[in-house]
Amino acid sequence: MSSTATHPADSPSDGALTHRQILTILSGLVLGMFLAALDQTIVSTAIKTIGNDLNDLSAQAWVTTAFLITSTIAAPLFGKLSDIYGRKRLFMLAIVIFVIGSALCGLAQSMYELAGFRAFQGIGAGGIMPLALAVIGDIIPPRERARYQGYMMAVFASASVLGPVLGGLLSGTDSFLGAAGWRWIFYINVPIAAFALIVIAKVLHLDHVRRERRIDWWGSVLLAVGLVPLLVVAEQGQGWGWASVASFACYLIGAAGLVLFVWVQQRMGDDALLPLRLFRSSTFSVASAQVTIIGMAMFGGMSVLPLYLQIVKGASPTKSGLLLLPLVAGLMLSSLGSGQLIARAGRYKIFPVIGSVLMVIGMGLMITIGADTALWQTDIYMAVFGIGLGLNMQSLVLAMQNAVPAKDMGVASASSTFFRSIGGTLGTAIFLSVLFSSAGTKISSEYSKAASDPSFLAAAKAHPDQLASLHQHLSGGLDDTSFLNGLAKPLSHPFFVGFSSAGDVVFAIVAVLLLAAVVLSAFLKEVPLRTLSGNQARAQTEAATAALATDAVVEMDTDVAGATPQADDARTSSAGER
Repeated sequence: MSSTATHPADSPSDGALTHRQILTILSGLVLGMFLAALDQTIVSTAIKTIGNDLNDLSAQAWVTTAFLITSTIAAPLFGKLSDIYGRKRLFMLAIVIFVIGSALCGLAQSMYELAGFRAFQGIGAGGIMPLALAVIGDIIPPRERARYQGYMMAVFASASVLGPVLGGLLSGTDSFLGAAGWRWIFYINVPIAAFALIVIAKVLHLDHVRRERRIDWWGSVLLAVGLVPLLVVAEQGQGWGWASVASFACYLIGAAGLVLFVWVQQRMGDDALLPLRLFRSSTFSVASAQVTIIGMAMFGGMSVLPLYLQIVKGASPTKSGLLLLPLVAGLMLSSLGSGQLIARAGRYKIFPVIGSVLMVIGMGLMITIGADTALWQTDIYMAVFGIGLGLNMQSLVLAMQNAVPAKDMGVASASSTFFRSIGGTLGTAIFLSVLFSSAGTKISSEYSKAASDPSFLAAAKAHPDQLASLHQHLSGGLDDTSFLNGLAKPLSHPFFVGFSSAGDVVFAIVAVLLLAAVVLSAFLKEVPLRTLSGNQARAQTEAATAALATDAVVEMDTDVAGATPQADDARTSSAGER
């Protein structure tokens, strides 16, 4: 293995940057991360409008699934390649792919075209997120890093929640500047991403040591073979049936792909896409498991709340997104506050512990949410959960980065994104499946109870047409709940109670799952935070390597010089004997 060091002229020799330089770089990183996180959720509230406009609503799931699959698989690949070839060029490449994909999505003329372009866009998004965290790891020591990563985690969570709001606003506009409103969901990315690209090109200067290593292409292929079927069945399993032939085929192919992926990673050693030696660190292993659980709770458990707000409380998609602001506010405040405290004290374990406990408490409180629960109570419960989430997110990323050598910063950062995405995908699929499978039973039970309620009987007698519409829609499943808007309150109230009860089942399962996060946080080994950034650590390693090489040359020269007189004596002695 050979290496080549490159040092920008305006970069300090020890790899350290000033606070002003860090903030300038951070502005570009935050813009990129905001767009990548936004596009994970912005399509959710607009997909119905998009499907109607492109005349193929039945293919809507593939638009979301395609983006999710490619972004999840691309994350570890970008992370590994950035460790070999450098962060800047890979980060800029990810943004370029994302911009091109966004422009193509806006031009799509069919749902399958849109799904293909979303898959291409997802490749770029999968690189933006982990590389932004890796760059922060390169330029800021772990002791100070939490303060800056708090901003990035807050931006990530805010974009994830604000995505549905913006998607609802844009898709609700019939036309803007000659294009359908929903197309601006993608067009809006282009100028923002272009600006981020310019900022990164001008201000991001990193020392990099080029390492000539093998690229783990087989690992990348097998990771795709293992994950794609599992992600597809996670998204489509509810429609196919979890025990269908298609689902079982996905299970078998996915399991075989993952087994072969692990085998290849073992054979590739340090050149592996996800080196198995990293998991020898208990801190890295425990944090990875906890990130997966947090992802399941964040994306899976919280996916129920917007549905509760829209169906039970009658909020529009845009308003339901705004009603989630208490969660975002709690997350932002706790993320920023914990970053400041970690920078001062140099300790981070306490935050995942407290955060996991608060998440359990917040989710436990949500179990009590019903059809008649006041919104201010729901806001408090969401804020408690958000505070716990904020205490977990950046501290776990920091723990994973701090537990590995500086040369593996990209892999560690990509791993946090990778495991969170896997958890989010599985959580969303599993918990929404639980919600809708139990909702039918719960709603039927509530209507059975209401059959003896005088107010229900009076409303049914006064509005026989509404009662007939109610029975017709209930027999057809829960695909469309818009009919509830025209029903008298006594007729619709049992539906809301039943749906809320089904949501409570999901909240209870998530609360139990989060107990595992509490246990894991207790076993998280706190490794003292390094005081050197990734750049500084690499600079010291290079200096030490150069010093050793110099010493070796000097020692060799000394040996050669010392050996010359001995050779002359030997030749003289030999001549005398003759």
